[in-house]
Amino acid sequence: MFFRNLVMFRFPTPASGSLDLDHWFSELHHDDYTARFAECALKPVGPLELSSRGFVSPFGRDSDELVHRVGDAIWLSVGGEDKILPGAVVNEALQKKLAEIEAKEGRKPGGKTRKRIKDDLLHELLPKAFVKPSRVDVCIDMRRGVVAVDTASRKVGEGAVSEIRRALGSFPALPLNAEVAPRAVMTGWLAGEPLPDGLWMGEDAELRTAMEGGSVIKCQDTDLRSDEVTAHLATGMQCAKLALTMDDCVSFVLGEDLVVRKLKFLDGAVDRLENTEHDDLRAELDARFALMAGELGRLFDVLEPALKLSKAEG
Repeated sequence: MFFRNLVMFRFPTPASGSLDLDHWFSELHHDDYTARFAECALKPVGPLELSSRGFVSPFGRDSDELVHRVGDAIWLSVGGEDKILPGAVVNEALQKKLAEIEAKEGRKPGGKTRKRIKDDLLHELLPKAFVKPSRVDVCIDMRRGVVAVDTASRKVGEGAVSEIRRALGSFPALPLNAEVAPRAVMTGWLAGEPLPDGLWMGEDAELRTAMEGGSVIKCQDTDLRSDEVTAHLATGMQCAKLALTMDDCVSFVLGEDLVVRKLKFLDGAVDRLENTEHDDLRAELDARFALMAGELGRLFDVLEPALKLSKAEG
């Protein structure tokens, strides 16, 4: 269940520094926050609905637990159901219907008629459409005030946070914002500036010209300190994506959009799991989540000062 990508958000932690999630949420929402998540559990998509969103258990269908906490980390899962109704199928049915009307009445239907017919077709086809399930996992770090969503899509990340906000009534989480341009920071690292303690440069990078829509060079399995890369930088190209490794525990690709992609937990982290015994799958998932949450926290602690990430204001 290790996350593979990260879209991160920040929210203000309690002014007192308290880590008591129950106390904090009860002050904000005046009731049991777990009940609020239960009220927003995923419901099957309706016959005439295109999609449905809500919370599901991180432990799968056999569990009713929607909110799972390990230490200062909260594990949530946002489930979804989406109707698969290709536009080509709708258009083919629409054209067939329009042709029948034209043949019968000797004239082409007008715009309003076409729209009404299309709406009628959607109502007819939706109940027959296949349903595609989905799941997005979320880790909330209460001590740091960080929400990490397992996705490379900002839109999906925003959707997951919106579900939390819907459940709680309010949740002041905003996307990460850097006070310096991440592209400039990563270009500096490529040019020879020292990396933060604990970070090592990988072998992949994406270079772009400063001009929007300009040239793109993708370096893969390359010595990023090579003369070739240095020559590209000398022409004014900048680093938009950079592969990095934190100690021997986590490797990832950092983008100028502050999205972490291709996240992978290495032997330095995974070996710790092999040294512990777990009686059942639930205990193993707990251990994996605790390990992952700890490494994500360490990663954030490294990136925050390096990129001068803005604090969340309460």
